[in-house]
Amino acid sequence: MIVNMDLTTIWAFIIAFAVAAYVVLDGFDLGIGILFPGFRVGEERDSAMNSIAPVWDGNETWLVLGGGGLMAAFPLAYAIVLPALYAPLIAMLLGLVFRGVAFEFRWRDPAHRRGWDAAFCVGSVVATFAQGVTLGALLQGISIEGRAYAGGSWDWLTPFSLLTGISLIIGYALLGSCWLLWKTEGPVHDDARRFAWPLAIALIVAIAAVSAYTPFLETKYYQRWFAWPGVLATAQVPLLVTITTIALFWSLAKGKERAPFFLTLTLFGLSMVGLAVSIWPDAIPGRVSIWEAAAPEKSQVFMLVGAAVLVPLILTYTGWAYWVFRGKVGAHGYH
Repeated sequence: MIVNMDLTTIWAFIIAFAVAAYVVLDGFDLGIGILFPGFRVGEERDSAMNSIAPVWDGNETWLVLGGGGLMAAFPLAYAIVLPALYAPLIAMLLGLVFRGVAFEFRWRDPAHRRGWDAAFCVGSVVATFAQGVTLGALLQGISIEGRAYAGGSWDWLTPFSLLTGISLIIGYALLGSCWLLWKTEGPVHDDARRFAWPLAIALIVAIAAVSAYTPFLETKYYQRWFAWPGVLATAQVPLLVTITTIALFWSLAKGKERAPFFLTLTLFGLSMVGLAVSIWPDAIPGRVSIWEAAAPEKSQVFMLVGAAVLVPLILTYTGWAYWVFRGKVGAHGYH
């Protein structure tokens, strides 16, 4: 059923904002988990973990909002996507649970800290890879018959979804290293800078590979990127990526501490803009539009009232938490 276009678009932007906020805020702490084995046991690992200790669990609020909002505002999309992507979504949730338990228990059970450190890393890698695979599976298309998923249990596993999974691991790892450049000092800061250079190069290669592959997944994607005169607008995205990439390498070469983190976030933001160019206005790319998948208008209005109250509260709390813990961190906490 097609409902009020403006209200449906508002909900699409709310969910897109929640997903973007999750990538921005949870990406760097997953990245630190991915990089964890590269830090020396003891003060280095403690410093890396202390840099995210005050905020890591709050970052995942946005994942809940994005998933819950999709179920409530676009129930048809939710009902189709979940059966198609059960395996990677369950892997992602288990990875997040596993790393969360490891995060807490490595402090409370020091006798088994090496095991908890390994669990923290494995959970971070699994959760990140599953998120990337989920994105790739959505982009490559989901088989639908009527109003239900019509594919198999392993349709999500393709070379493209593996590429997006690996690319997200690289991207989150770079975010994590750039966060540590900003928030730490001493040996862990030096290690983070050492990691940042090859990760930055790898991320640019990954973005180029995914960008080159995506337009050929669907005819719609190709037309939106290369059809005239739309190409005049879409060409600005790779141009901005190139400029941001040059700025990122310059900031690393000059020893900047904050700039690499925000420039990496800019690359993520531009990648999400490119994703929007490819799929808008579909809830399921190439299959179901946001208006076809939308909940009844009264339901959307009811939920919007709650979102209008909760989202500003979450933003305020999140901003306050980051402000309070804005300084450098050491092995024993902020100072």
